[in-house]
Amino acid sequence: MEKYIQIITNSFTGYFNYLVNEISNPSWTNYFYWLIGLSVLVWMLEIVIPWRKDQKLFRKGFWLDTFYILFNFFLFSLVGYNALSNVAVELFNDFLGLFGITNIVAIEVQDFPVWAQLLIMFVIADFIQWNVHRQLHKQPWLWEFHKVHHSVKEMGFAAQFRFHFMETIIYKSVQYIPLAMIGFGIQEFFVVHMFAVFIGHLNHANVGWNYGVFGYLLNNPKMHIWHHAKALPEDRPYGMNFGLSLSIWDYLFGTAYIPKEGKSIELGFEGDEEFPEDFKNQMAFPFRKSKVKNQFNNNKKSIYNENKTI
Repeated sequence: MEKYIQIITNSFTGYFNYLVNEISNPSWTNYFYWLIGLSVLVWMLEIVIPWRKDQKLFRKGFWLDTFYILFNFFLFSLVGYNALSNVAVELFNDFLGLFGITNIVAIEVQDFPVWAQLLIMFVIADFIQWNVHRQLHKQPWLWEFHKVHHSVKEMGFAAQFRFHFMETIIYKSVQYIPLAMIGFGIQEFFVVHMFAVFIGHLNHANVGWNYGVFGYLLNNPKMHIWHHAKALPEDRPYGMNFGLSLSIWDYLFGTAYIPKEGKSIELGFEGDEEFPEDFKNQMAFPFRKSKVKNQFNNNKKSIYNENKTI
């Protein structure tokens, strides 16, 4: 137990020192300034070549989404995710140790060229994320968390990071074992992550392009706008266009949907008029929703038992 407490303590202090170092020491491998730089770049594109020209520069939800960027990219890890995930990894490794297993690497790619390692990780991670994203829409309890992201009513680059912190836990948990089974031997994975951030920024930005024939490979603004459509087709009750960076999964598995130009479609989800518009209540919403459902189910059981007794 003492070992895990030490891991938690080191995680908090280690991540805090890391964050301070990120801010105070700019470098080419610095997540903080890459995030700011990419955000400013895509925002400039929105200003110079806006797709929806009547949308305000500081659109509805702009400042909320800006805070979400900092929270989900940095602050959430400082609050506790980094510590909890480190403990979870150690527990998993200790569990493997009970069976004499020191690691679960099944595919050795350390000897591959750097570009090949990065490409393999990018494709595998994106495919896993595509599958998780589908479940966020399909499973009712996951959808309650994902509603936070779909509460966006006007698209802009920062909308990419408007999501509930539970999504980070879900995505990272599902990704861990498949990626741990591949023996990556390089540390420059920030390249993959920042490329995904860039694509995600563009997909949510107020710009209107689809990359032409490459739109069948890369997700793009004209495709992703339909993912945020409030009105869903009858044959797609759980949504469409689930790709994060790559669109090819949607075309391969039949979830792609671009019926026409979606520049002016209404965004959101059914019933979003009652969805909270502030950070605190958006974070609490899924848990309150579950509590209300449980109370409703308990009341139904109570009434049923009373009727049965009578």
